[in-house]
Amino acid sequence: MVHRFDFLVIGSGIAGLSYALKASAFGSVAIITKKEKAESNTNYAQGGVAAVMSVVDSFEMHVKDTLSTGQGLSHCDAVETMVKEGPDRLRELVDLGAEFTMTNGQLDLAREGGHSTSRIVHSKDLTGREIERALLHSVAITPNIVTLENHVAIELLTEHHTSKKQLVDRSNTHCWGVYALNQKNHRVDTFFAKVVMLCTGGLGHVYLHTTNPPIATGDGVAMSHRAGAKIGNMEFIQFHPTTLFNSGNPSFLISEAVRG
Repeated sequence: MVHRFDFLVIGSGIAGLSYALKASAFGSVAIITKKEKAESNTNYAQGGVAAVMSVVDSFEMHVKDTLSTGQGLSHCDAVETMVKEGPDRLRELVDLGAEFTMTNGQLDLAREGGHSTSRIVHSKDLTGREIERALLHSVAITPNIVTLENHVAIELLTEHHTSKKQLVDRSNTHCWGVYALNQKNHRVDTFFAKVVMLCTGGLGHVYLHTTNPPIATGDGVAMSHRAGAKIGNMEFIQFHPTTLFNSGNPSFLISEAVRG
């Protein structure tokens, strides 16, 4: 089956859902995700979101904390953008219906490792689940967004898939969509789109032991690599310091808040 949309988003975590909502103002959007739509790394995040939301905090303090914790590996421009835009992005989540823990009518700000002051906005210890819930609800009520569950993206559509058998200059490769396996009928569908956004998350499960859920298999990275994209910084994979190990079952993370 062939599908055509203006925007195609692969992945239904915080990145994919946020992008889909923004893109929906400019055309039709399809979100494809390989499991149920709520099954994402976002849904498993517990602690909270770091943002400057207090009068005793500042952008300068947050930037300094982040660069210090990064031990010289952080991109300064990216850190400054993240810190300065963080509060507005958080307010957008609130506008979309995300409910964060409050104390005396104000956001309850926790403090976690690496931060010199309390700036962690949270929804009890289920912050990711609450953000995912709010975003999924907003997507569901947006008319021109379609969400297709149980569709595994398997290959980006590029010049390599044209009928002409010729060598392709990978430095000038275009992407017109993806092939995706419909896990319900075991058929491969073709999705064409003017814009393809990969929001497929990480690849923690290349390791035997990880605090990432089983869905973190690096699908988007692999597809991009096969299409000729440059892949970098793959060594930066988070291993959460505390986890519950259960032989024979996937490990899962235990919130930093538990460690005190």
